[in-house]
Amino acid sequence: MSDDVQEPLPASETTPAKAERPLTKTPMYAAMNAGRYQRQELIKQINASEGTKLICYISSLETEIDRNDVIGFVEMLHNIPENTPIDLLLNTGGGDVDACEKLVKLVLAKAGTKPFRVIVPDLAKSAGTLMALAASKIIMSTTSELGMIDPQFLLKDARGNELTYSVMGYLEAYEEHCEVMRKNPNDPIALLMLDSFDARTVKKFQGIRDRVRTFAEDMLKRRGAPSSTISQALMSASQWKTHGQPIDYADAKQLGLPIEYLPPDDERWSRYWELYCLLRLETQEGKKIYESAYASQIV
Repeated sequence: MSDDVQEPLPASETTPAKAERPLTKTPMYAAMNAGRYQRQELIKQINASEGTKLICYISSLETEIDRNDVIGFVEMLHNIPENTPIDLLLNTGGGDVDACEKLVKLVLAKAGTKPFRVIVPDLAKSAGTLMALAASKIIMSTTSELGMIDPQFLLKDARGNELTYSVMGYLEAYEEHCEVMRKNPNDPIALLMLDSFDARTVKKFQGIRDRVRTFAEDMLKRRGAPSSTISQALMSASQWKTHGQPIDYADAKQLGLPIEYLPPDDERWSRYWELYCLLRLETQEGKKIYESAYASQIV
C-alpha cells in the first residue's frame, strides 16, 4: 500500500473555461440606429442582385447640390474598388453646376471603364438631370422625372427685391427682341423691351448658359450620344414652359437619353422605391443623406 497522496487538480483543469461573450451592439444603440441597419441591409441585397455598388444621394426639396456634398460622396465611394460598376440612387431639385461636375467626376473616376447608372425614384431636376446625363443608363418608372437644365439665377430688381430668373428664358427673350431689331431697327416695342435688359446681366447669363451646355455635351459625348441635339432640347425655354415642368421617362427616351423603364410593380423597382422611401424619411427639415452599404451620413 502506497503512502503517496495525489494532489488535487487545479480548478482550471477540472472546470471547463467559461466562453467569453461575443461583443455586440448595446440594445439602445441598435434601437437608435435600426433604420440605418435596415436601409444598409436592403442596399446589400440590391448590390447582390444587380451586381453593382449602390450609393444614395437623397436631398429634401429645401436643399441644393453644393460643394459640401463632396465629403459625402467621398465617404460613399471609400470602400468601392476601382473599376467597379456603380449605381446612384438620386433625388434632388438641382443646385450648383460646378459642384455637380465635381461629384460626377468623382463617381466616374471610381467606376473607370465599368458602367455608371442613375436611378431616379422621384425627381432629378436641373443639376440633377446634368448628373444623370453622365450615366450609361437612367432607370426610371412612372414616378420618375427629370427637368430642363436651365440654370436659375437670383437678381435684385430696382427696389432691391431678389427675383429668380431663368437664364435661358431671359436670353431667349433678349435674342427675340434683337432679331426684331435686326429686321426693323425702328421697331418701338423692341426698342422699349431691349432697354429693360442689362448688358452686364446678358453677358453673365451667356457665360452661364455656355458653361452648362459644354458640361452637358461633354457628358453626352462619353457614350456617343447626339450631344448638341439633346442639350439644346433640354435647355429650351420654349419647349419646356416652366423650369419645373416634368420630363418623364417617355419624354426622356424621345430626347435620346438611355432610359430603362421599370413598371411600378416590377420587383427591382419595388426594392428601389422601398429604399427611397426609407431614405426620404431621413431628409425631413431640410436634410440630405448620403448612404451606401458601409457609409451613412445625414447633414
